[in-house]
Amino acid sequence: MRIRIVDAFTDRPFRGNPAGVLLLDDGFPSDTWLQQVAAEVNLSETAFAHPLPPGGDADWALRWFTPAGEVDMCGHATLATAHVLGVHGPATGGPVTGPVRFAARCGILTTESAADGTITMDFPTSSLTPVPPVPEVEDALGVPVKSVHDTSDHIGDLVVELADERAVRELTPDLNALRGYGRRGVIVTAAAEDPSRGYDFVSRGFFPAFGIDEDPVTGSAHTALAPFWARRLGRDELVGLQGGARQGLVRVRLAGDRTLLTGHAVTVIDGELLAAP
Repeated sequence: MRIRIVDAFTDRPFRGNPAGVLLLDDGFPSDTWLQQVAAEVNLSETAFAHPLPPGGDADWALRWFTPAGEVDMCGHATLATAHVLGVHGPATGGPVTGPVRFAARCGILTTESAADGTITMDFPTSSLTPVPPVPEVEDALGVPVKSVHDTSDHIGDLVVELADERAVRELTPDLNALRGYGRRGVIVTAAAEDPSRGYDFVSRGFFPAFGIDEDPVTGSAHTALAPFWARRLGRDELVGLQGGARQGLVRVRLAGDRTLLTGHAVTVIDGELLAAP
């Protein structure tokens, strides 16, 4: 089986967020095997997909695993999977053209490639519920917070607004303390200091409970960041910059109960998986 490592939300290798992608011929192997492969790849997400019979609501079934467990929604590994389908194609047949519909735990997700090489993903918009600061999270971050919002169940992140871009960039959270937090992760965010640099807001994502200390670019989190910043900035089309040492750009467009996420992807490793199910 071919297994690829794809950098998502970037057009250059060694930037953005890397994801493993494994296209299967028919059906998913056991959850144990899928988890073992994801742990071996040891990236924030490994995507597994197989084709579905024609005529249904979706073209491919899609699942995502971190090194520690399965998640309901993942943006960058979906982008990476769409890139593999569009550039390399499945084992039989050529590259896939046109929109691709994925059946996932969070519903039907659609991707479509553009002539400029970008891929746009159609995801459900997350709800945002204002909540009081969570003491253990605030203590773990070690900085003052401006606001805190909970997200929908498929995402399960806490969105924490900090004072400014510098506070986000310089943050050094206590990851051991965050590891005990019960939700999927914590997203810290702030408005861009200078929007002329090409982005409107910044963010960083921490998911130590799922074996990911920091995720460079979390596409699914932008389904919450899009409505969060659209309300504050008064625009439905925005660009987010996410990451610490490793960064990537996510173009977002809020469309009611859907959020469109756009980015580039590039394959950096193309190899063979020898450990069959």
